Amino acid sequence: MKDPRIIVALDFSSTEQALLVAEKLDPMLCRVKIGKELFTAAGPMIIEKIMSKGFEVFLDLKFHDIPNTVANACRAAADLGVWMINVHALGGEKMLVAARDALPLEKPKLIAVTLLTSIGPDDLERIGLNKELGKVVQKLAWLAHSCGLDGVVCSALEAAQLRQTMGANFCLVTPGIRTIDALKDDQNRIVTPQMAIQNGADYLVIGRPITQAADPLLMLQHLNKKIEAQLTID
Repeated sequence: MKDPRIIVALDFSSTEQALLVAEKLDPMLCRVKIGKELFTAAGPMIIEKIMSKGFEVFLDLKFHDIPNTVANACRAAADLGVWMINVHALGGEKMLVAARDALPLEKPKLIAVTLLTSIGPDDLERIGLNKELGKVVQKLAWLAHSCGLDGVVCSALEAAQLRQTMGANFCLVTPGIRTIDALKDDQNRIVTPQMAIQNGADYLVIGRPITQAADPLLMLQHLNKKIEAQLTID
């Protein structure tokens, strides 16, 4: 696949675990996500090791700090050669613009997290965002768009509306993807791969349904077939 839709989340606490799973996958069929747990445990060297196996990397560290600090962090991430990095949209306009200005135009892709898929309406009220969840996501997505970012991380439940309002060229990355028979785990706003594609998602972050499968490659192939079938329908 020239542009794999699946990003496999390597949410592990050691280099050995991550590489073991990566060996079972095919870089032609997916990209991989390295998040806080693995990056903290293994450091930047894990990115080099994963990339040496042919994988493009989404570095999921969700930078959220003062503008200068975030800009410097984005530059450091870009120097690692990753395909995509992210920041928190709640960091505000100045932070988002600083992040965008710190990076080359083409690579890496820069996207913003709107609201974590673990957050539900009750959580919003507790942190003082007394608005409908979908409206908060829309507002944060527009902020990211206006600051020149390539796209956002959002729930696939919000992807359809965002696709309609943001247009075809705004990248939508959707975690919280589960198969019908899978557990929700710690996600609240979840959908199936087919639903995510139908709703307009560009990339699907999928972790445990693949990494904890008896045969991760077989599961990856299976999910890709479902995605391809949905794209044919659309």
